[in-house]
Amino acid sequence: MKYLAPFAFVAMLAGASNAFAEVTIDLSYVDTNSSEYSRFKNFVDYAVLHPDNPGYLFAAADAAYMFKLTNQAQYCSLAVQLVDAQVTTAEQAISGGGAPPVAGDSYLQSGPMISDLAITYDWCAAQTTSSQRTRWSAYAQQTVWNIWNYQSATWGGRPYPWTGWSTDNPGDNYYYSFLAATMYWALADDASICSGNTTCRDFLAAQSIPDLETYFSNLPDGGSREGTGYGVSHKNLFLLYRMWRDSTQQNIADENSHLTDSILYWTHATVPTLDQFAPFGDQSRSSQPILYDYHRHLMLEAHRMTDDPSAASVATWWLDHISVPQMTSSFNYRYDLLPAGAAGAPPADLYYHALGTGHLFARTGWDTGAMWLAFAAGPYVESHAHQDQGSFTLYQNTWLAVTENIWSHSGIQQGTDVANVVRFNKADGSIIPQRTNTTSTLAITSTGSGGAVEATADLTPAYGSGSNVSSWTRDINFANRSLTVHDHYSVSNGATGTFQINVPTQPTVSGNTITAGGMTVQVLTPSNPTITLVNWSQANSDYNSGWRIDIGGGAGEYLVQLSAAAPPEEVFANGFD
Repeated sequence: MKYLAPFAFVAMLAGASNAFAEVTIDLSYVDTNSSEYSRFKNFVDYAVLHPDNPGYLFAAADAAYMFKLTNQAQYCSLAVQLVDAQVTTAEQAISGGGAPPVAGDSYLQSGPMISDLAITYDWCAAQTTSSQRTRWSAYAQQTVWNIWNYQSATWGGRPYPWTGWSTDNPGDNYYYSFLAATMYWALADDASICSGNTTCRDFLAAQSIPDLETYFSNLPDGGSREGTGYGVSHKNLFLLYRMWRDSTQQNIADENSHLTDSILYWTHATVPTLDQFAPFGDQSRSSQPILYDYHRHLMLEAHRMTDDPSAASVATWWLDHISVPQMTSSFNYRYDLLPAGAAGAPPADLYYHALGTGHLFARTGWDTGAMWLAFAAGPYVESHAHQDQGSFTLYQNTWLAVTENIWSHSGIQQGTDVANVVRFNKADGSIIPQRTNTTSTLAITSTGSGGAVEATADLTPAYGSGSNVSSWTRDINFANRSLTVHDHYSVSNGATGTFQINVPTQPTVSGNTITAGGMTVQVLTPSNPTITLVNWSQANSDYNSGWRIDIGGGAGEYLVQLSAAAPPEEVFANGFD
């Protein structure tokens, strides 16, 4: 069965040798006496005994890793069986006139599927037959060809073009999957072709890797413009950096500071109780931004790859203190083999401004009872990002003010109505949306002790000309467990501006003072505001709970102070009673 493009390379591929570097992952860091190793080995051993029903999301790579660590043949036998099942399923779909599962959802799973194949093809070569290697090679080659040649993609000689979504966007999580499929297969088979007569290795060297390096060189201070939900996909990117360095001696992570910066980004983006994180962008896996294995994996990879001892120390501190001290899902056990390091210390600074994402974080201390701020003003360019330019988030022991999106079923409510912004409405009541492919700006004007920070944001670009929002600036002052927000805006054609705060619990109103959970809100301007409370669970069936405070009556200006009382132990420590 032929499903290669171009077909002229079928014979060459079938007889290709591995003249280039193999898939190499240095596993010398693995402590075979550790509990992490025992957990992983037990997970793989169970799969060996139950090959038709291994653990949830068990991967061929898990078995191949264990082969590398033990040199015991039963692990390769399992890996080969799993990969051959993948290829057989693909062949059946193709012979039936369809596309295989690897093409589903715009090839999103091509990375894990083809990397499984490539690792097994390379590490377990002695246990594969010539027929298997020919079949696997043809299938993997067709997959990577189709990814980069989406308009001329084929399966079984039949056209199967697709959109090519994010094949040109190194800032998108799909790109890392495409890159993984290409990198792993390029190492496993040096004759693989990605475009025209260009081998995948040459394609990577000339296009994909330079594009990646350029993109992250222009994303200072870490993080992702997709937000924190999809930004955790950088765990896959950082693993690719490690694999590529071990295989080729080319350290892509050293080309810019993004990986090291991301250690600081994620540490500052984690709330003081060290169990949740700033909920920027879509949160599709879990609406509530609770730390999970994926975040631990990202930091373990960054810790392993960084050359900065101080950043590595911060990573170790974070890994030792978060609510996920080890992987909770067995399919992630493999990544717990990476060492977290010993000791470590939190960052020296209490605030962090990530210029590339436009995210600002500040906190009163590194203790769990600290008050914490997150603020957004920067690029709004990715599909998973939200209309949250100018939005603030406050946390002290729990969420005080936070996007209503985290209380939704879907986790993908992107509109301004769920963010803590000035919501602009047209004269007919419809919401004026923020515009994609715009960049707001944030300038820090002063900093002080105890995490104090003042900043000014110009959010006018998020609306642009013709939107009835002529201008909007927001000044913030965070100090002494209080956030003061001062807005100036100009609208036209009967548009209005409403200062809104989304809170987890039902608020109470007394004059210009609003109490919501542990937070007090004081409206200073206007002097006679209109205050309305919205019960989200009654307003929209997508929401589980949550309330919105709408403050109206502003004539181009709002001045609002949001405060939280200091914890009792801090009050006593300062001599108050």
